[in-house]
Amino acid sequence: MIQENRIHLDGPAGNIEAIMEIPAGAALRGIVLVAHPHPIGGGANTNKVTHTLARTFLSLGYAAFRPNFRGVGETEGKHDDGAGETDDLMAVLEDAHRRLDDPGRRLPVTLAGFSFGAYCQTRLARRLLEAGRTAEWLALVGVAAGSIEGARAYDTEAVPADTLVIHGAADTLVPLTNVLAWADPQNLPVLVIPGADHFFHRRLTLIRDIIVRAWHGRARDAR
Repeated sequence: MIQENRIHLDGPAGNIEAIMEIPAGAALRGIVLVAHPHPIGGGANTNKVTHTLARTFLSLGYAAFRPNFRGVGETEGKHDDGAGETDDLMAVLEDAHRRLDDPGRRLPVTLAGFSFGAYCQTRLARRLLEAGRTAEWLALVGVAAGSIEGARAYDTEAVPADTLVIHGAADTLVPLTNVLAWADPQNLPVLVIPGADHFFHRRLTLIRDIIVRAWHGRARDAR
């Protein structure tokens, strides 16, 4: 069973609308904050890749928070090229901690994102690190990186070495070469799905399975 609610919270630019999902009947393993693709391209927290990310981590025992970025749904404010969106993600994360943390225990956090949302999560991970806090894990799909035709250039932040990066071999929106160029100086592995386009049509179950296997591998290594 999953308890799903649409919530609203105060953000730096006004109201933030989000979907909050909590697995029932077991102690929470942590919080996963899920960020959706570019709003100008129609991205929203109901995007199918974003939904897959949330449901995958729910199955692993995480509470999932999926905010809408500025100008999407009932979230107020104007698109801010990732800067304001990162501020909003931080606000949602702090709200999640207030709702779910037990006294004396701060739940671990996983950051998950797709496309523009993955780019924003690299920014949030850096901000947490600079504040003396670290995300437990990052799971990034179709990361916006480098110069994209018809859009801006993304100066995507470096990420921890254990970050899971998934990309489609047939992605024409964010070419695989862009992501490899971002990952190469970090010695960061990129898991490439053959034949997958940017939106991972008919490949969503692969994303789920890859994340679950990687998560269990991390759990075994931590023992």
